[in-house]
Amino acid sequence: MNLFYNKEAVGDVAFLQIEPATGEFTYETKNDVVAIRQDNKIVGFNIFNASKVSDIDGNGHIKLDEKLIQDLQQAIKNAGFTFELNADLSPKFVVGYVETKEKHPDADKLSVLNVDVATEKLQIVCGAPNVEAGQKVVVAKVGAVMPSGMVIKDAALRGVDSSGMICSMKELNLPNAPQEKGIMVLSDEYKVGQAFFEE
Repeated sequence: MNLFYNKEAVGDVAFLQIEPATGEFTYETKNDVVAIRQDNKIVGFNIFNASKVSDIDGNGHIKLDEKLIQDLQQAIKNAGFTFELNADLSPKFVVGYVETKEKHPDADKLSVLNVDVATEKLQIVCGAPNVEAGQKVVVAKVGAVMPSGMVIKDAALRGVDSSGMICSMKELNLPNAPQEKGIMVLSDEYKVGQAFFEE
């Protein structure tokens, strides 16, 4: 679940993305809330006059916390919708350990990795030339919003399932990021599963 807000550019509207979706949508408006549906399933809400609903601070991608979720839930309920928000507030950029690396069966430049992020083990397809088993890396988990605005979601790359992304310094928008391709390899003092950013 992701929240976007930019009062100066688009007005006092909170855009709540329940899950990434593209294609045809239908809209249902009740008071100041618009439910966005795809295939009869709610995939998002637009909440107008959002500053009256909650103290939303910032522009662009807004970090969700318990209070903000409660305020948005109340606005949705007050408008007459019976949708329950279910937010995962765990860190989305975490330290992972590459346990295994295998060649992708259908793509020369891709590798299939098994990555331990402490709470689970993820299969991630990666195209970085410098990724190897035994490395500690930065993993953008499903639901992470990259600095570019791209939302990480489950995908299949050339027929192989991939849950998350191994990040380069450039993709993380870190200062002095090298221009050449390659993931960021972390030193041993990083702990598997820890949040990479202070969130």
